[in-house]
Amino acid sequence: MDKQMKQDIFNHARTWIMEAGERIREKIDAPRSIETKSNPNDLVTEMDQETEQFFAKRIKGTYPEHFLLGEEGFGDEIEEMKGTVWIVDPIDGTMNFVHQKRNFAISIGIYHDGVGEIGLIYNVMEDTLYSAQKGQGAYKNDHQLPVLNESRPLEQSILALNTTWMLPENPHVDHRGIEKLVKKLRSTRSYGSAALEFAFVAEGILDGYLTMTLMPWDYAAGAILVQEVGGTVSRADKEELDLLNQTTVLASRINIHDEISDGYVDLKK
Repeated sequence: MDKQMKQDIFNHARTWIMEAGERIREKIDAPRSIETKSNPNDLVTEMDQETEQFFAKRIKGTYPEHFLLGEEGFGDEIEEMKGTVWIVDPIDGTMNFVHQKRNFAISIGIYHDGVGEIGLIYNVMEDTLYSAQKGQGAYKNDHQLPVLNESRPLEQSILALNTTWMLPENPHVDHRGIEKLVKKLRSTRSYGSAALEFAFVAEGILDGYLTMTLMPWDYAAGAILVQEVGGTVSRADKEELDLLNQTTVLASRINIHDEISDGYVDLKK
């Protein structure tokens, strides 16, 4: 992607994500229209839909040749990652948005021919923007984030991890390995927003994030952020991420990545 074009796209994306966040804050206490999608805990509100429509209108109006892959279905039918693709989650952490009115984010990952070029994660209620451009580092607002610590061992690490993966009946991973991992770690956290968990890994306040079921809009921006501070992002089995389908994800400091995957993650077939 041309340097000037990338900067132009970044500037628009930054402006739009901040504007969308302001619109959400203005309506945070308004009555909600809440529906469910894949299961009773998979929530969607009118604000998710309005926010994705907001991005669709601006992206298509400014860059008609670009593609949009969005969670709420207002984008394009995409079967390959050719050209410039905006991968948007209008509200990541909808359950937090509904129940807590905090701890949710807008996430935008922009890819060109399958390569992550721009990532933005906006913690709406804290007015905090995490951003990155490929090869230029990652930022929290206007402060550049340092390269991640590569010396802290796994037993001193804090991992974002949903306790669902410790249940024997979970269909994705052998729970016994996850139990051993939890015992090895200093502690675990679960914030209810994949985008924020990626942002916190990039910031260095989490050492890693492991999950078994993410869609591309959940991790497209976060993967770019973590990689720009020297972290590693892959499937839980260390294979390359699939940007068009649901996948497992392991994002962490480079020195603990293989140890987690090889020593504790036994995926079910």
